[in-house]
Formats: sequence, C-alpha cells, structure tokens
Amino acid sequence: MPYYLADHAVLKWLERPSVYHLKHDELYELDDTSFAFLNTCLSDAGGATNDSAFVDYCREEGILTTTKALRNNPPVIRAPEPSLRYLELQVTNACNLRCKHCYIGDGPVRELSAEQVRVVLEEFEEMQGLRVMITGGEPLLHSEFQTINALFADAAVRTTLFTNGLLLSDHVLKGLNVHEIQVSIDGLEQAHDSIRGRGSYKQAIDALQRSLDAGFDTSIATMVHPGNRGDFETMEGMFKNMGIKDWTVDIPCETGRLKNNNDFHLTPEEGGTYLAYGYGGGLHSTGTGYACGLHLMAVMADGRAAKCTFYGDDAAGTIDEGLPACWSRIRPLKLGTLQCDCDYREECRGGCRYRAELLDGAGGKDLYRCALYGIV
Repeated sequence: MPYYLADHAVLKWLERPSVYHLKHDELYELDDTSFAFLNTCLSDAGGATNDSAFVDYCREEGILTTTKALRNNPPVIRAPEPSLRYLELQVTNACNLRCKHCYIGDGPVRELSAEQVRVVLEEFEEMQGLRVMITGGEPLLHSEFQTINALFADAAVRTTLFTNGLLLSDHVLKGLNVHEIQVSIDGLEQAHDSIRGRGSYKQAIDALQRSLDAGFDTSIATMVHPGNRGDFETMEGMFKNMGIKDWTVDIPCETGRLKNNNDFHLTPEEGGTYLAYGYGGGLHSTGTGYACGLHLMAVMADGRAAKCTFYGDDAAGTIDEGLPACWSRIRPLKLGTLQCDCDYREECRGGCRYRAELLDGAGGKDLYRCALYGIV
C-alpha cells in the first residue's frame, strides 16, 4: 500500500532532517532512512516500506495517510546553519490603538505589498522555515489583507496572527487562513484599559472567545506593568479555564511610546519576578550555548530585515536583496561572549538581548531576567 505525507505534514531539512506537523506545531527529527522514505511519500506514486512500526507511528501522529495530499511540499533542500525557523512578518505598522507601551512609537504608516509578502513566504519556505508570526501594528488593518490571507491557505509553514482583537469579528474569523491567533491582554479590565484604551479589554476578551469558538489555537501575550501586578493569579486561572493554548509574559522595553510614559515603567526588582508566569509555548531550537534569537529574523513594514523588530535600526538588509542574503549577515551570539555567568545562563539564554543592551550595554545582562532568578 502506498503512503503519502498528510496535508498538514511538511518535510524540512534543518540541522537534522525533520518532518513538521503544521497544525500541532510538532517537529520530529528523522534518521536518514526515515527521511528518505518520507521523501518518496511526496511522489505521485507514494512511498512504501517494510517498517510497519514507523508507519503506524506516523499514522497515529497524523503524518502519513493513504490519500495523496493536496498541498505541494516546497523543495526539500538543506537549510543554512543556523536555520531560519521563525519569521516575524510585520505586514503593517498601522494600528487602531495608541498603547502607552508600544515599541513602534509614532511615525508614518508603512506596509508591505501583497507581492512582497508572497515572495517572502516563498523564500522562507525554501529556507525550510517553520513558523510565520503575522504582526503589526494591527495586521488586520493592512489594505490588502484579504490578498495576503489567501497566500496563507497553501503555505507550508505554521501561521500565527498577532492581534489586539478589536477587528476579529465572526466574519473575519470565518475566512481567516491561519493556524493560531494570539491576542494581547495586559491585565484585567482596569489595568488593560489603562494602557490600551477604554473599552479595549472587553473587546479583546470577546475576540478571544470568538477565536476559541471558531476552533483556532488561541494564545495570549501579556506585558507586565505597574497596574496589572495584582492580576496575574486571576489571569492564569481564567486563561486556563478558557482553554488558552499558550500564555506569554514579558516586560516592555523602554523604547517607543514607553519612553514618554514614565508611570508605566517598572524596575527589574519590581517586574522581573512576574516573568515566572505564563505557560505552554516553547521553540524548536538547537540553541545550546547560544543567546536568544538563534533561529529568528524579523521583516519590518518598510522591507528592512533584522534579527528582531527591536533591531530595525540595525538592519541586516532589505527583502529586495532576498531573505537568504539578509539571514547570512545575522551572526549567532554565543553565551560565552556575554557578561552572564550564573547557573541559569543556559535556561535564560541571556534574556532579551535588546533589553539587556538598553540596561547594561553590549554583552550586558537582562536585569529583569536576573531578578526572576533572584540574582539581583
């Protein structure tokens, strides 16, 4: 009997040959024999093997089927090392809120064209990428969002929409071609509205519930600020009861609008311990010995590419040069080059390097992460 890769399973030749389950966000490393067999499963004739135990496992995991998939697997070619696995794609910097902690700040509205997004997605697939985070601003404000959304339908990568939730109507959800939706919730109602605007909390919570009801994997991002520090225990219970997949908690960097909103600043001692909250998540990384961002790159709304959106002013190039050229200029940062030397270094991975540089200079410590581990 011939076997085929399932629609949501994609072969990826990363540092080790792998198969990636788009819906479950699961990455399975393969030996050479298994990789060769699954490669044959991409053909019109399908693949065959005597290893019934491996076939049974793959079928249980939703990797193999007896029906040829409709999705075409991108070329299976060796990825650069380190591999580019995660792409933050800022399709627009336009937004319908004026959050007091926004790192983007104020400036002219820019957006990538739908054609630019198409090319970036194609190049990312060919580089064996795993996950695209569609960000803004508010990405649903993009003037060509419907065209961009259509591109996601056949993309051989996992797609996550980052949104404030205000535009996430039932109509929008019905046509949305993403695997996951992440909504920003910065505290309970009073705390959230104090930093994002009156009425935004109820709209964001309603959007979360609509996303869950529509069957999307749904996650939350929370920024710690002075007004929400008493909310975390309640938020944790509420999010788990709702069925939220992942909850990410972080500290905003003092850049953008936050520089002019001193009331929302927290010292490392005041805010660091709240980084212990959050659950789920996790990246598919080969990052032992390296600082954060080993497999990440960001594309900004003006076409610049950098190691993350915070480093937009230190871009590695532009998408007109191609993603591979930009990625080749981003050098991985070894933990041994940092001033960090505590027992938590591998776990922490040097924290947020942009925040660390703001606080402690190049090679310095992310003091908020230090506070989390009780070493400041």
